[in-house]
Amino acid sequence: MKRNLTTIGFDADDTLWHNERFFRLTQERFAALLSDHVDPEDLMVRLLEAERRNLGHYGFGIKGFTLSMIETAIEVTNSRVPASVISELIAAGQDMLRHPIDLLPHAESCLRRLAGRHRIVLITKGDLLDQERKLAQSGLGDFFDAVEIVSDKTAPVYASIFARHGDGASRAMMIGNSMKSDVLPAIDAGGWGVHVPHDLTWEIEHAAPPLDSGRFFTVRDLADVPDLIAGLD
Repeated sequence: MKRNLTTIGFDADDTLWHNERFFRLTQERFAALLSDHVDPEDLMVRLLEAERRNLGHYGFGIKGFTLSMIETAIEVTNSRVPASVISELIAAGQDMLRHPIDLLPHAESCLRRLAGRHRIVLITKGDLLDQERKLAQSGLGDFFDAVEIVSDKTAPVYASIFARHGDGASRAMMIGNSMKSDVLPAIDAGGWGVHVPHDLTWEIEHAAPPLDSGRFFTVRDLADVPDLIAGLD
């Protein structure tokens, strides 16, 4: 059965360019700064708890991550964390915001093959200024017919985006590395979801794949996406 896909959504972080590895490097820096106060493994557990707790306050992105590191540092030191450590954490967050973009393999060639044949929409969450910076530096901006930077990715959000930039979710596909944010809610909205695995995925983005759904696909990398779409159209 032909699906007549008209709109293709792409996630950005860890789908088109590297992102999580910079968070991991900063976490290592964080653990080194607090090594006299807490075991690194316990520190990461406490940090993840703070991130989950703070999503509703700060949203997704580097700024919320930095504030969660500072909050965790205060907690694990019983409010005795040196000001120099707080300063180092702020600097670490600023370094992340300045980090150059490193595209993932096949990102540009994939978009080039699809551009003009479908409406291509970048759908990403995180800090507005940081996501705009990364898109500008990526050199991929011209491939997109629209860019949506959202506070969270839910089924209603996808339904709204695909209605505005296409013919509705039933004729749309979302492609990304996060099962929780890119695949499941897009399918729940009535669309198609394609999982592009990445070696590093934030724990909060983990979810079981919808193996019983006929609208779910997984690919090795972005090089396989255009052929997958061609086989569905």
